[in-house]
Amino acid sequence: MPSHTSSKEARNKAVSKYVKENYTSILLRFPKSNGLKDRIDEHIKTTGESVTGFIMRAIRETLENDKNKNQ
Repeated sequence: MPSHTSSKEARNKAVSKYVKENYTSILLRFPKSNGLKDRIDEHIKTTGESVTGFIMRAIRETLENDKNKNQ
């Protein structure tokens, strides 16, 4: 009988390899005391986005807005 551990390990290794080859990570930290995370959570409830989706949209929109300001 094949070991489930080895197939799980192989799957985890494949996923890790895929993520490493296709994604970039950015660690984001901010003080709990400023309430920003709570504000983001409340906001994404209204938009239906994930936190990651919201942050990516905010970055894209800011980059585009800044580009348009400098032209």
